[in-house]
Amino acid sequence: MLREETVFGPIHSRRLGTSLGINLLPEKGKFCNFDCIYCECGWNRDGRNDTKLPSAEKVRHDLNNKLQDLYAEGTKVDSITFSGDGEPTLNPEFPLIIDNTLALRDQFAPSAKVSVLSNATRVHIPEIFAALRKVDNPIMKIDAPTNELVAKINNPAPGYDVARVVEALKQFNGNFILQWCLLRSLDFDSTSDEVVLPMLDIIRTLRPREVMAYTIDRPTPAQNLQKVTPVEMRTLLKPLIDEGFAVQIKG
Repeated sequence: MLREETVFGPIHSRRLGTSLGINLLPEKGKFCNFDCIYCECGWNRDGRNDTKLPSAEKVRHDLNNKLQDLYAEGTKVDSITFSGDGEPTLNPEFPLIIDNTLALRDQFAPSAKVSVLSNATRVHIPEIFAALRKVDNPIMKIDAPTNELVAKINNPAPGYDVARVVEALKQFNGNFILQWCLLRSLDFDSTSDEVVLPMLDIIRTLRPREVMAYTIDRPTPAQNLQKVTPVEMRTLLKPLIDEGFAVQIKG
């Protein structure tokens, strides 16, 4: 189970290169409205000893210090990435933190992209959407095309609805990245036609500027999960590739 400091790394990301991480959630706990069976941070119940969220001022202070150190070292950062131990948009100061981060990026690491990894559950909130529109890489997750399968994979908080998420994501007019984790368990298979065909239709509807298809890479809290190979993913997404969609595949 990963437990991240407020600012951590930089680390090498499969998808984003040299990534300086920002965790807007508890440093020793987990705070998320999903409880994904593949989450590298473990189950929500295992991270409840710490519920303190960092303030905008703490994030600004820690990021300022880290970027100054990296600038002095000559260390290049490809992405300043909001990830951490849960859903970053749950931090009540998320919009202010985004503004502060963009200002610090421009000062110390102007070539770095600002990326947000999100489960897209709060895109319908105007101030959250406005903040996400400002970053270079709003990376929004949809792992399944139906509420029933989302319940098996992501264990969302009550009220989640795939259709509402899709409708909210339309506001980006395609200027976002769609993230899709493919995997197998004893009771579902992300590579089945029942999953893949409607997911391709969702992607066609939203027309994201890029699709990130990936699979599990680290130990998972649920047992009996299986990876999907890069060859399988490329075959499944070939219709989109043939239609001109930008597709990034990570095994």
